[in-house]
Amino acid sequence: MSELDTTLPPDDGTSGGSSPFDRIMLLDHKGEERWSARDLQQLMGYERWERFDDVIQRAKQAIAASGLDPLDHFRGAMRLMPGGRWGKQNVADYRLTRFGAYHVALAGDGRKPEVAAAKTYFAVQTREAEVAQQQATDVSSPEGVLALAERYLEAARELVTTKKQLAIAAPKAGRWDAFCNSDGLIDMGCAAKALRNITGGLGRNQFMALLRREDIRFLQVQNPRLPYENHVKAGRAEVKLVEAGYRHVEQTFFTPKGLDWLVTKLGGEALPAA
Repeated sequence: MSELDTTLPPDDGTSGGSSPFDRIMLLDHKGEERWSARDLQQLMGYERWERFDDVIQRAKQAIAASGLDPLDHFRGAMRLMPGGRWGKQNVADYRLTRFGAYHVALAGDGRKPEVAAAKTYFAVQTREAEVAQQQATDVSSPEGVLALAERYLEAARELVTTKKQLAIAAPKAGRWDAFCNSDGLIDMGCAAKALRNITGGLGRNQFMALLRREDIRFLQVQNPRLPYENHVKAGRAEVKLVEAGYRHVEQTFFTPKGLDWLVTKLGGEALPAA
C-alpha cells in the first residue's frame, strides 16, 4: 500500500446520513469508507492543524502499541485548500479508516464537546460494523433467534457502557476556562489577568519577569531550555510556534494544570480574577 495518496475524492452525496460525520464520509476507489483528517479537524473543534496533527500522532501510536500497522488506517494524502500566494495551496492530509478515525476521537481533548460527539459516533459505527461483519444468524430455529437476541443485547450493553463513560469524561467547567484559548491553553497575558488577585495586579511584562525568578521559569533566558522543558514534561506548559508578522516564534502557554501549580508555588489559594 502506498503511504501517500495525492487524490481526495469529492463528496458526491453518497455518504448521506443525518450525522455531520456521515456527511463528510468519503468512499475510496474500492467503495470503502474513509474520512479526511482535515474535515475531522473542523468537526472536532480544532482550529490549528498542528494541534490536530498531534492528536493524530497519538492515535497512530496507540494503534501501533496494539500490534497493528498504523499505515492500514492512516494513509497520507494531499489536499488543495484556499490560501498561499496564488489563493490555493496543497496541504498535508490523511485518509482515515473508521477504526483510525475512532482512535483519533479517543486521543482528542476530552474537554471539547465536539470530541465527545466524535467518540460517540465512531464508537457506535465501529460496533455496528463489527456486528454486520459477523456471519448471518439462522433465525429459522428458536436457537438462532436466541443467538441473535443475545448478540443485540451485548451490543446494547456496550453502547450503554460507552455512554456512561463519555458522561463521566464529559467536559466540566474548570476555574480557568474563561482564560483558555480554543486549544485549552492560556497565554502569558491571560495568565497575568487570571492571577492578578495573587500577584497584586502585575501586568504581562512584570508577570513574565516573575516567572524568570528562582525555579519558576517558564520562559527562555539566553536559551536555557531545561527549565521550561521540565514544565512541558509535567504537563504544566506547552511551547508553540505562533505567527509574528512574517515569521514564526516560540511562545510558551500554560495548561490549566500549570496555572494550578503556579498558584500553589506562589503561596496562594485565591480563585481566578473575575
